[in-house]
Amino acid sequence: MGSADGMNYAPKGKPNPVVKPGEFVFAAVALDHGHIYGQCNGLIEAGATLKWVYDSDQEKVKNFLEKFPQAKQADSIDQILSDNEVKLVAAAAIPSERSALGNRVMKAGKDYFTDKTPFTTLAQLEETKKIAAETGKKYMVYYSERIHVESAVFAGQLVKEGAIGKVIQVTGFGPHRLNAPSRPEWFFEKEKYGGILCDIGSHQIEQFLFYAGCKDAEILHSKIGNYDHPQYPELDDYGDATLRGDNGATQFFRVDWFTSDGLSTWGDGRTFIVGTEGTIEVRKYVELARGTGGNQVYLVNKDGEQHFDVNGKVGYPFFGELIKDCMNRTENAMTQEHTFKAAELCLLAQKQAIDVTKDI
Repeated sequence: MGSADGMNYAPKGKPNPVVKPGEFVFAAVALDHGHIYGQCNGLIEAGATLKWVYDSDQEKVKNFLEKFPQAKQADSIDQILSDNEVKLVAAAAIPSERSALGNRVMKAGKDYFTDKTPFTTLAQLEETKKIAAETGKKYMVYYSERIHVESAVFAGQLVKEGAIGKVIQVTGFGPHRLNAPSRPEWFFEKEKYGGILCDIGSHQIEQFLFYAGCKDAEILHSKIGNYDHPQYPELDDYGDATLRGDNGATQFFRVDWFTSDGLSTWGDGRTFIVGTEGTIEVRKYVELARGTGGNQVYLVNKDGEQHFDVNGKVGYPFFGELIKDCMNRTENAMTQEHTFKAAELCLLAQKQAIDVTKDI
């Protein structure tokens, strides 16, 4: 895990292959965000075979090949798209370019797995929806804060088992360390990164839809601000939002770039889930000042108070399910509808947000 800023967040779990070597081949392109390492780790642990890598920046390719020496460097994206063996293309492009790249991949007859946030405009979303429907290909999204965190996966299992009854409220906190010197220029340009609610807020909204079992939701209120970074006028360093799901469940979440250098990891991400029969708290990345690491889950219900340390015990089933979904044309890892709805809501939250620091 990248302890500096989360840019290189790439958890490693126990390999749990669902296919034999060579049975499911994928490629990696557009290495603009370090999440590509997590995307590839997850797929490889689930048995996928990484064949190609391409990026116009040779330095990025060189660093990637140090981690994944089994990949071959392609001369172009077209070379990858014309390879019939490749079933899926994983990418972590600049956010504003993710949609166009995905459209190209799907039109070439391959499934697409992009880093979040998948879109920066509603027009991109509508165009990609159309192309996904026309091609029948998948536009899947790496919502890593739920699918690549064992405590978040375990919380989902508890909810599914009915451990806390019907979920009525989800509260999420997604603070991140800014570590500005390590960031590329596009990170500070709103047109390219989409705004804080669109970007890291996408994790939070996706989790709400998943844990609360919502197919849709409305943005009741959203706020953004730039409290302490005048040198980056287009950066939102703070954001929050309140949502109401189509089943009546509600969400409040907060995201920000104010994680202190003294924290042992890049952000103290937490999720609180309230059900009609109990509560769950997920401490994802750190147990403050205890040195026990993250992936701590607390459950309170009729059976009492329980604490679970799930480090290394749950794994990341999303990736195996995604591979099987691509092979069988099923939707067990994540439905296309859910993927697009989470993206739509984070775009709307950003679009409707009040800028609370505009006049101070």
